[in-house]
Amino acid sequence: MTGSEASPSFPSFRLAYVPGVTPTKWVRIWNERLPDIPLTLLQVSATEAFGVLRDGGADAGFVRLPVDDTDLSAIPLYTETTVVVVPKDHVVAAVEEVTTEDLADEVVLHPLDDTLDWERPPGEPAFERPATTADAIELVAAGIGLLVVPQSLARLHHRKDLTYRPVTDAPESRVALSWPQDATTDMVEDFIGIVRGRTVNSSRGRAKPAEEKKPQQKPKRPGTGKPTSRTPRGGSSGGRNAKSGGRPGKPRRRS
Repeated sequence: MTGSEASPSFPSFRLAYVPGVTPTKWVRIWNERLPDIPLTLLQVSATEAFGVLRDGGADAGFVRLPVDDTDLSAIPLYTETTVVVVPKDHVVAAVEEVTTEDLADEVVLHPLDDTLDWERPPGEPAFERPATTADAIELVAAGIGLLVVPQSLARLHHRKDLTYRPVTDAPESRVALSWPQDATTDMVEDFIGIVRGRTVNSSRGRAKPAEEKKPQQKPKRPGTGKPTSRTPRGGSSGGRNAKSGGRPGKPRRRS
C-alpha cells in the first residue's frame, strides 16, 4: 500500500536512516509498544536524507549532522570514532592509531558522499573523487589509496583484506534523529520518546491506558471516648484490689 492509498484508520510510521546507522533496537521497542502501527524502514544516502524528510517521504530519520534548523528539528544522539581504512599489509596496520599528519604522504580518497566536515582532507588527493564510499572501499582494496570514514561505515563495508585504525585528530561524525518541524506528529513524539529512553508510561510518550483507581477509604477512627481505669459501679476490676500489690478482698457477710 502506497502513502497515497493509506487509510487514516491504518496509520504507519516511516523511518529513514543513513548508511552506518543500525536502528534495530529502536524498531524493536516500537513494535513492542505500538504493535498496531507498522514501522517502515527506508535506507537513504547521507546526501538525500534531508530531501526525503522535507518531501514527506519519511516521518523521521537518522541522519548525520549538521542539520538545517530552519525547517528541520534534530536531537543529537552520539558521536562516532573516525578511522582510516587500509589494506591489512599496509604499514598503518602495524600501529594502534594515527594522526592526519601520519597520512600526509598517502593518497587519501575523498568520495562525493563523504560525511566528514573537512577543512582540508588529509594526504595527497587522488586523480578523481569516487562517487560513493562503497566505490572508495574497492579502490582501497586495489591499493589505489586510503579512506578516512566514520567507524560504522568501515564496519558496514568490511572486507577480509582490509582493516582500520582510529585517526585521533580527524573530524568526527555525529548522528542525530531529525524530522520536519511542521510535522511533529504524535507518532514522531512516540519515536522521540523511545530514542530518548522514556518509559511506556512517560507523560510525553504514548502511555497505555491507566486502570481506574478506586478511591482510598479512610481508616476507621477509634472511638472518641477516652479509656478509664475506674471500675464500673457494681462491677469488678478483675478480682484484684485497685491498689497495686493488694490481695483479693473477702466478701462481706450479710447480717
